[in-house]
Order: sequence, then structure tokens, then C-alpha cells
Amino acid sequence: MFYNPELKVETPTMPNAPTPAPACAEAKIGRRPRIAIMGEFSAGKSTLTNMLIGSSALPVKVTATQLPPVWLSFGTGAPRGVGLDGKRFSVDFDRIGDIPLARTEFLEVERQASVLELCDIIDFPGISDPNMPAEVWRRVISRADAVIWCSHAVQAWRQSEAAVWDEMPLELQERSFLLLTRMDKLTEERDRRRVLARVRQETEGLFAEVFPISLTRALAAGEDSAAWEASGAEAFMSALLDLVMTMSKQLGQEIPTVPAMTEADNALWEAEEAATRPAEAAQALNPEAIEKDAGESSGGPARVIPRRVSPSGSRRRHLRPEPGEDRLAEIFR
Repeated sequence: MFYNPELKVETPTMPNAPTPAPACAEAKIGRRPRIAIMGEFSAGKSTLTNMLIGSSALPVKVTATQLPPVWLSFGTGAPRGVGLDGKRFSVDFDRIGDIPLARTEFLEVERQASVLELCDIIDFPGISDPNMPAEVWRRVISRADAVIWCSHAVQAWRQSEAAVWDEMPLELQERSFLLLTRMDKLTEERDRRRVLARVRQETEGLFAEVFPISLTRALAAGEDSAAWEASGAEAFMSALLDLVMTMSKQLGQEIPTVPAMTEADNALWEAEEAATRPAEAAQALNPEAIEKDAGESSGGPARVIPRRVSPSGSRRRHLRPEPGEDRLAEIFR
């Protein structure tokens, strides 16, 4: 039902990879990966979208529950609707009641967010919203390359969620993440461990990985790296960056390049490296963590494929970053 004719893929197992990465079986498509944000009503989808793009995706007075899927891409254009016939029409968010749900496939919204330079994000309405027919999201899901499924930790992975996810094709499931949102609502560490263990057991083989997270704490972390990591955002965003960059390569999308590391950068890195305990560094290094495109000249700018992260999402000390890798990771910070 949800077959995507543009993305015919295999899903080989890759060492140290958080998800099986899709490999195009046909010609390169040359477009950005499309990440769908899905889940039930009030599962934190809009909060996640806002965290990813660094601002509100929609005007404050407009909620995604009133709209068909919202397709976010990089740009400054005015919002438009795309009808079932493929024709575009102007959209006035001051009059959202005029948007014909039955005849609209999705809305196009452009934002100048760094993450949207790497991927498109499709924010879906809640799958269990009684006021939103299932066909509204079903006719768009075939356009997605991967899904981030949001599930409220207090009622994590309900039967209704499992029933919908069971309809998804295997190749989509294998490169999608399950996000257990609002983990801060579980105040006891014992309860958090139990919920995470249960959900991982019940969804084994259905997602590439399960990540617990408190989106509100992640948003409030600001520049506090410890708070950001404690919220669960660090592990999730690192894995998401890895997934997006892997799919970009397979889809033929050019990966951003930057000038080579300067002598000042190099000296700073060596000073930091010297302060690291040798035994700790040797144990943590992963020689396969950094890749370059085959055939790249040694004197040119590096085309970066992000570091692989462990399936558990644990942090470890990495090899010296390739030029620009920290900047790419910052997009997802």
C-alpha cells in the first residue's frame, strides 16, 4: 500500500550502524531524504519538528492537528497546498478552515532552517485523531524515506500504534526510529527502565532503534551539553544525522563540503587530544567511524559521512573529525 516507486532499496547490515542504510538499486535520484514525523495525537510530533528546525514550523495560532501533512523544505516561499490532482494553490493560515482536506494531499511550507538543507521533514497529523480521516496521511506516507514515530512514554506503544505500523513496508521500518517522548513524566528511574525494556521487546525488528527522550528538556538545554545529553537528545540526533547523511549518499544528493581544517584548528585538536588519557582514547576509537567518498582526491575538501553511533546511543571519544563534520553535527544540535 505504501510502496515508494522512487526509492527501490535493499537494506544490508552494516557494522556499527544504528540502522540498515538503504542502497539505491537503480539510478541516483538526486534529492534530499524525506523524514516523516508520525504518531498519535499529543505524542510530541510538533515539538519534535520545532526542535529539529529550531523554530515554529507553523504560525503560533495554527496547530498541525487542523491540517493535512505539512511538508517542510528549505526556502523562503509562501505556503502552498498541493491538491490530489498535483496542482498547487495559495494557502492563508488565517483561514485554515478554507483548506479542503478531502482534496488536499499536503501543504508545502518553506523555512530557512539548517536541517532542511540536508533533508525534508513531513509533519503528519495524529493517526488516531477522530476528526482526521486516515486517508489524509495514508496517501502521503509513500513519499517518505524514513519515519520518526513518536509515542508518549506514559502510554508507550499502544495497540492502535502497532496496528498502523504493521501496515508499513519492511524496508521503511528498518530505517525508522521509535521515539519515546515525555520520558520526564516517568519520575522514577525504575519505571523508565521498565517502559524502555518493554517497548524494545514488543517492537523488536520493527524499528532500527528506540530512543527515550524528553523534548521539553532538550529544548530547554540551550548550550548546556550535559542537560542536552541527559534529555536523550544527543543519542537520538547523532543517529538521525547518520541516517540522513547515509540516505543522502544513496539518493545521489550532494553532501555539503567545507574548506580543510586550518593549522589553528589542528593545533587546538592536538592540545585537546594530548589531555586525553591514552588508554581511554585507544579503547574508544573506532577506525571505521569516518568515511570518505571513493575516488576523492587527498588535497580537496572532504565529503563527510558522519560517524556511526552505537545502537545503545552511548557516547564515546571519536577519531579526529574530518573537516566540516562538527559543523554538520551542529545542524542537528
